[in-house]
Amino acid sequence: EMDDEDCERRRMECLDEMSNLEKQFTDLKDQLYKERLSQVDAKLQEVIAGKAPEYLEPLAALQENMQIRTKVAGIYRELCLESVKNKYECEIQASRQHCESEKLLLYDTVQSELEEKIRRLEEDRHSIDITSELWNDELQSRKKRKDPFSPDKKKPRFSLTFPRPYIVYMLQDLDILEDWTTIRKAMATLGPHRVKPEPPVKLEKHLHSARSEEGRLYYDGEWYGRGQTICIDKKDECPTSAIITTINHDEVWFKRPDGSKSKLYISQLQKGKYSIKHNHN
Repeated sequence: EMDDEDCERRRMECLDEMSNLEKQFTDLKDQLYKERLSQVDAKLQEVIAGKAPEYLEPLAALQENMQIRTKVAGIYRELCLESVKNKYECEIQASRQHCESEKLLLYDTVQSELEEKIRRLEEDRHSIDITSELWNDELQSRKKRKDPFSPDKKKPRFSLTFPRPYIVYMLQDLDILEDWTTIRKAMATLGPHRVKPEPPVKLEKHLHSARSEEGRLYYDGEWYGRGQTICIDKKDECPTSAIITTINHDEVWFKRPDGSKSKLYISQLQKGKYSIKHNHN
């Protein structure tokens, strides 16, 4: 049993002891904070100086990854450049081949048209009677124009032997002769024949049989349709493969493997300038 004084004294001792403990705890806490702060500052200085292991190891991994990605990017860049270069060369080669093909086709077309015109002129020359007087007048008019000493008189270039007034043609002599030939041909066709016709000129025989019927092509006993793969052959040239795209009345359109489109005239197949066959590859 304790009296009030002892209790008070004991309470005061306990309070002093608690205050002392709290002061010690506070001092230890401040000391630990300062130590941890100094450790963090030291580690920061190591990181800034580039000496901390925690910084060097991830940095080495990042640098290695960067080198690998840089090397891969360089290889990919070279492959892209090589691919673009190959595509550019392919486009140039395809353009040149298309140009050469179109040039040959244009040459054949012009040649066929000129041959057709020559054939028609030959046919007109043999089937229509043009008097020698007409040609003599044309030759005399040329000589008069070429003679420098002849008097300069304006005369009509050509006049038909009809009662006056007559028609004056302000055309070239060759144009007048061509028109006159057409008129005489029409008169010979509609009216009675005054001149004994000469035997017709034999047309050029076709070496091959070729024609188009209902969107299909018949050539040397075989039928060809749209979408079929054919082999086109021309003399002194390598055969080429193509796909038929369109078949018209007198021409056949086809597409080459490089994407370029060209056409063949059926008359060229008939004359043997080109030949085709089925490509079963």
